[in-house]
Amino acid sequence: MNTVVSILKDRFAGAILDHVEFRGEQTLVVEKAKAREILGYCRDELGFDYLIDVSSLDHLGTEPRWEMVYELYALGNGARHHLRVKYSFPEGEKAASVSEIWPTAGWHEREVYDMMGIEFEGLADHRRILMWEGYPYFPLRKDFPLAGRPSEMPEVAFTNRAPLAGGPFVTSPTSATTVHREPRSREMD
Repeated sequence: MNTVVSILKDRFAGAILDHVEFRGEQTLVVEKAKAREILGYCRDELGFDYLIDVSSLDHLGTEPRWEMVYELYALGNGARHHLRVKYSFPEGEKAASVSEIWPTAGWHEREVYDMMGIEFEGLADHRRILMWEGYPYFPLRKDFPLAGRPSEMPEVAFTNRAPLAGGPFVTSPTSATTVHREPRSREMD
């Protein structure tokens, strides 16, 4: 087992819910209540000085619905370690902001809020980053319709639903191989 994972399991024994190693990548599933503390320890004590990404998953129809994913990398002292830390929480709760640990996390967290509607406890700036202020929906939620929602703002892109079905960014439901299913493999008119 990876040394970093061993250290974290010893230090946060009850808060590490699962450990998955796949193709040399280490993933820890942790308790939400200890996630911020674990992530801070990763930066301060284990040298994970680079926050690669913060993302989220929507498990619509199951509880807990939300899952946060943090991609960490240690650059210092030639270490070159990658670690993924995940935690789940139910709808209606806020995620823990790590913007005080890694200042760049504020941008990632704003994007997660903008696309998924997940709010962050401790994030000072919840302004939208991709969609316009006042946009009432969160486009990456699984309950957001694939065809989009009608817009009453004619000065913004479309006044009707954007045509997505069969478009260049939508996979085709088929039993064919990835070569035939992926949008980039189809010729567009």
